[in-house]
Amino acid sequence: MFQYNSFLPGKFDKVEETCSNCGLRYESEPGFFTGAMYVSYALVVAVLITIFTALNILDLYSPILAISLVVVSIVLLVPVFFRYSRVLFLHVFGNVQYDSTLNK
Repeated sequence: MFQYNSFLPGKFDKVEETCSNCGLRYESEPGFFTGAMYVSYALVVAVLITIFTALNILDLYSPILAISLVVVSIVLLVPVFFRYSRVLFLHVFGNVQYDSTLNK
């Protein structure tokens, strides 16, 4: 689905127009993946809640540490959030299903 490696700066967001295996057109309409930003937001909130919960359980909570960990983890995971949010959005709202017989 993506043209380059996840962690190539400036290239992690390049998407193929169609699937080379089945011919599926990824962006079914202009702006289709705009909704993926909501999925990305949900992933970021999940990371934020996980970090705050882990710090509280480990009794290491301090505002500076918590904010620092959240900012660093979110900045490092931007390519991952970008890609997974698009893939999840495509599967949920694009009516796409995985077909294992195409990989044989």
